[in-house]
Amino acid sequence: MRHVQRPQVPQQQPQYDQGQQQYNPNFTQQQASGYDSGYSNGQVYGSPQGGGRGTIPPQHDPRYAPQPQPGRPAPDWRRRIKIGSVVLVVGVLAWSVGTYAWASSQMRNEVDLSKVIERPAEGDCTTYLIVGSDSREGMSAEEKKKLHTGSAEGKRTDSMMILAACSSGNTMVSLPRDSWVTIPSFVGSESGKKFGARGGSKLNAAYAMDGPELLVRTVEFNTGLRIDHYAEIGFAGFANIVDALGGVDLNIEKGFKDKKSGADFQAGEQTLNGEQALAFVRTRYAFAESDLARTKNQQKFLSALANQAATPGTILNPFKLYPTLGAGLDTLIVDKDMSLYDLGKMFFAMKGISGGDGKSMNIPISGSAPQGSLKWDMPKVKQLVSQIQNDEPVTVTSDR
Repeated sequence: MRHVQRPQVPQQQPQYDQGQQQYNPNFTQQQASGYDSGYSNGQVYGSPQGGGRGTIPPQHDPRYAPQPQPGRPAPDWRRRIKIGSVVLVVGVLAWSVGTYAWASSQMRNEVDLSKVIERPAEGDCTTYLIVGSDSREGMSAEEKKKLHTGSAEGKRTDSMMILAACSSGNTMVSLPRDSWVTIPSFVGSESGKKFGARGGSKLNAAYAMDGPELLVRTVEFNTGLRIDHYAEIGFAGFANIVDALGGVDLNIEKGFKDKKSGADFQAGEQTLNGEQALAFVRTRYAFAESDLARTKNQQKFLSALANQAATPGTILNPFKLYPTLGAGLDTLIVDKDMSLYDLGKMFFAMKGISGGDGKSMNIPISGSAPQGSLKWDMPKVKQLVSQIQNDEPVTVTSDR
């Protein structure tokens, strides 16, 4: 029999597998070089491209197994909350500072109390003279008709009240515009000339003669109480503030009507818009007590207004805060030393009165005087002023 010699198969040497970075006894030189002799040594092998008889799909080839990736660390919620809180605080502070700066720039610091002469000594409480004027500044003919303001030129005082902010309790004292007082000597706020005293006049005549400075001088002279700050608002500003707040809730104990002011109210709880609010605080002819009844309504409404304005719902809501500030600051006239902070204290003092922290009253009246005016009860007035000056609880009452 003829002997057939089999071809010699070169001995396969184990090689170092570069793909796996480890020693592989089944990885041959041919595999490393990419050369395939056609012979099988019994091992199953394949190429990276796969395919062909006897190959291993790449997904099953350990050489191509995905390398383990480092795990993502768990989120640090404490750090995130801390950073978020800092961002929030910075944002709120920036908004607050920006709002304060903007509002301060809008204030009309026009009244110069340094022109008032012979002033009383300062007391322990902070006192404000709050004036509602019949100014029609900025109002169109249509608005004047709608708000029943008439078309008189210039402006006069429509309401006056002293607000004393004290640690012992806040007190709001209305001064009827028909009060019979002495207009003292004064220096003209514009002319700088000195004018002599004028005895026996209605209180609102002082404002008509020389504006806010003489009104402050007259109030201080007749009461003996020093006025620290002055704030005045006209018809349009008053109505716009109420509308910016979305109305003011008020309980009207007894309904009334008045053609001159446009008032037409039923008794009970209701929300007054700007037009209705202005009619409410201006009505006098519908009441037997006339101006005294009106001053009580003015106090009641202003306290309700402050109570609604000085709330987180208004202060923290820019959609309410900015319209309200804009409406008020456009027509609100204050003294040169009053800051936005002082104005805020005034509103919160008014709010405190509506919440029971203090009292509201008319200045004590003893009877009638010439020209249908009202005479003050001076012994009671002096006692009232003394209690305010010394920051004592107010015990004086008014019979009207």
